[in-house]
Amino acid sequence: MKNLLPIVSIIIPVFNAEDTLLICLTSLESQTYAYLELLFVNDCSVDNSVALIKEFATKWQNDEYIRVKILQHERNKGVAAARNTGLDQATGEYIYYVDADDSMESDTIEIAVKTALENEADIVGLNWFLTFQQNERQMNQTAFNTPWQAISLILSGKMRWNLWLFLTKRSLYENNKIRFIPGKNMGEDLVVSIKLFTCAQKVIYMNKACYHYGQSNSQSLTKTYSDQHIREVTENVKEVETYLMNSKFGNDIGNLLFYLKLNIKLPLLVSAKTSNYKRWIDWFPEANPFVLRNKSLPFRTRILQWLAVNRQYWALKLYYRLVIQVFYGVLYK
Repeated sequence: MKNLLPIVSIIIPVFNAEDTLLICLTSLESQTYAYLELLFVNDCSVDNSVALIKEFATKWQNDEYIRVKILQHERNKGVAAARNTGLDQATGEYIYYVDADDSMESDTIEIAVKTALENEADIVGLNWFLTFQQNERQMNQTAFNTPWQAISLILSGKMRWNLWLFLTKRSLYENNKIRFIPGKNMGEDLVVSIKLFTCAQKVIYMNKACYHYGQSNSQSLTKTYSDQHIREVTENVKEVETYLMNSKFGNDIGNLLFYLKLNIKLPLLVSAKTSNYKRWIDWFPEANPFVLRNKSLPFRTRILQWLAVNRQYWALKLYYRLVIQVFYGVLYK
């Protein structure tokens, strides 16, 4: 029987995820959309993850529409390579990503596909929930109607670039040879989302919160960047810069790439460590003169950057203690 609706390929990289995987599997099982290709990419897990996936797959072995594929890496390669493996094996008309520690609303795929078909859109954007152990907060993207508007919002820091926020036509990947850079596992979503929007013809924002982005506690709001992480993010940002400057939007960039660099290193300021503040100064130093210029950012964020560039480390530590540890520590439990 021929499918009445397009198949959606959902790519789920898995590495030692048994503690959270059941949450992800339950949300996949609850989807109201019938035409799914679920591609689990096992990146050499050594826990019980694969057994859980195999048990899940048996539920669908006789299903007429839902297909489950378990793809195996021979060695651990990281999330970028895992997503490439999923893309290489995907056959659906649309691509979506789910992380093994996250979940989504049961009607996510159904509504996203309906929106894509009704609007003939290459990309459909969603909203999400920031989910903690005891509560969650709905987070809203800024609305966009054109590819360039989406790109400018990402570069200016007003819109997230996580790929679980976008349902995308697979043809964008294949026709434009878009893949993740193997081994560059920090900032990998940024590169691919920018390339997808650059190549898209029609995009649409769907004002509905669908994805639950799991955070274990308030400390998850702070990020630890190792030297390796910084190297990977730096290379991904350079790839974005090169790609955009050589694209049809090259003449429209203005200061946006400097704003992106400031936004990328902002997590270093959400910390009580002077060493992180010094790393902030030295990372993408060419962007430092553009502090305060990006009016798209909240004033509080611009003040943090101004304090950093002026080496007012005491104020950054005070902000961290009062706002992150005290306020968010109570709000996000």
